[in-house]
Amino acid sequence: MSFDRLPDESALFRICFVCTGNICRSPMAESIFRDIATRAGYDGVISVMSAGTGDWHVGERSDERTISALSQHGFDGTSHRARQFEPDWFDRLDLVVAFDRSHERILKAWASNPADRSKVHLLLSFDPEQQQLDVPDPYYSDAALFDSVLRMIHQASAALFRQIEPAVRRGVS
Repeated sequence: MSFDRLPDESALFRICFVCTGNICRSPMAESIFRDIATRAGYDGVISVMSAGTGDWHVGERSDERTISALSQHGFDGTSHRARQFEPDWFDRLDLVVAFDRSHERILKAWASNPADRSKVHLLLSFDPEQQQLDVPDPYYSDAALFDSVLRMIHQASAALFRQIEPAVRRGVS
């Protein structure tokens, strides 16, 4: 996977997960959501990517703790390379998922019209069991928080998939 990859415009549904530097939370979500979609038979139908609001880590691999947490749960995050979200991607995306309200504010400010702003949602808003809106940033913490964040992302990603899957299924059939 190249770090300058664009959303797959041939896919029926295109989603981008966006965190701060694209080395912790969003690569976790990209790996997990892609796995969920593939296991459901939507490989190539749902395009999944991730990016960061900042450019500090462009071209770098995911944080080692991200790769380790993903591996411990059966996901492969080794091919990821960080990239920065580009506002012109809005035209090619159906959903832009933010991890906290600061990402949400930045992304909505980058959106050039109300339709693009309406594509931006917080990941935890899809999980009815969540009591909070922000996924904690594990970057300055330990492996235990990476594992906790991964579990939170997995649960919310599964909830998000359950919400979009009926529409995707109708589009495929």
